[in-house]
Amino acid sequence: MDNPQDFLRSLFDAGVAAANPMLCVPPFLPSPPKGKTIVIGAGKASAAMARAVEDNWNGELSGLVVTRYGFSVPCERIEIIEASHPVPDAAGRAAAGRIVELAKSLGPDDLCIAVISGGASAVLTYPADGIKLEDKQELNRVLLRSGANIIEMNCIRKHLSAIKGGRLAQAIAPARVVTLLISDVPGDIPGVIGSGPTVPDETTFAEALAIIDKYSMQPPKAIIEHLLKAENETPTVGDPVFNNMELFMAGRPKASLDAAAVAAKAAGVRPILLGDDIEGETRNVAREHAEIILKMIEAHENAGGPCVILSGGETTVSIKGEGGRGGPNGEYALAMALALDGNKKVYALSGDTDGIDGSEDNAGAIIGPDTLLHAKDAGLDAMEYLENNDSYSFFEKAGGLLMTGPTYTNVNDLRAVLVLP
Repeated sequence: MDNPQDFLRSLFDAGVAAANPMLCVPPFLPSPPKGKTIVIGAGKASAAMARAVEDNWNGELSGLVVTRYGFSVPCERIEIIEASHPVPDAAGRAAAGRIVELAKSLGPDDLCIAVISGGASAVLTYPADGIKLEDKQELNRVLLRSGANIIEMNCIRKHLSAIKGGRLAQAIAPARVVTLLISDVPGDIPGVIGSGPTVPDETTFAEALAIIDKYSMQPPKAIIEHLLKAENETPTVGDPVFNNMELFMAGRPKASLDAAAVAAKAAGVRPILLGDDIEGETRNVAREHAEIILKMIEAHENAGGPCVILSGGETTVSIKGEGGRGGPNGEYALAMALALDGNKKVYALSGDTDGIDGSEDNAGAIIGPDTLLHAKDAGLDAMEYLENNDSYSFFEKAGGLLMTGPTYTNVNDLRAVLVLP
């Protein structure tokens, strides 16, 4: 194989292409209603999803969607607003308030198409009574450093919001709502994707408090006071507000992994899928994968030709060091490089399909047998960078940053590890 890094990048691109909203949204569009139709939504893929609705809708249409800064896609009939991610800002707060008012304007003959993707939890911010935007901002910083997984983080977020955890559905009722989701969570759990603003919530205030205690979090006082009051629990399965709701999973991580596998086969490389829902501490997952690969090589399981090990999911970074720059994909690649220790047969890519690893401008990183050599030549201590959760700075200096720019979709992380014969 002439260029293993280019091959790995082609697999990542194939996975991203499979989750393009222009392809995966149109098959799930409903028929126009007797009344009016509005599109509302949030998340990193939501602007592209709105454009897919607009381009394939014959009737009257309007709406409002909020996405991450840099992820806007121009629409003619649907207003697109950008807001901050992962820490919310006033733009997201204002947009959320307007979306609630739009929802409340609907009648029984009207239709609401809700386009929700990962990232909605941050950009769609509408704090519950007694909680300030500043409280939510500080909470998000606490969550991002805690080591909690996305299911746990969104459980807390839903119980501090006037729009998440099915509360937007309360505002939409009695109108019909069709929710279109692009999943970025392990298991494709509707109530977790974007904190489930239009779907039933099966979590409780008590669970949210238990998660805060589990990770010894110290959020603002107003957060704890609100959760302790446990007033007005989120609507759950069986609530009448969901009687006129339909839900479709338009994009899934598994479909993107399958697309990467098809691309690998076409290039004569045997794909091995570990699953699309892998969770756990990032560096531990990387070490486990490296151990699997090294055992394969030792047993000559790759003797018949090259193979590529594909996996997805969302791993967790617990900030224990000085808190450098980077996200889980860069940390996975750095931990993998250390675990492989320059093995000549292995190349690896780890990238977030939205193009943003954590809060930086890279999607992740690519490593090869010479990664640690380049680092040594540059005077870098790879282990020190890993301990400081500073993968971005490491790959910025040693080379290997995966740069894609915004992809306008979001189906979680995609990892590809190439094992040469």
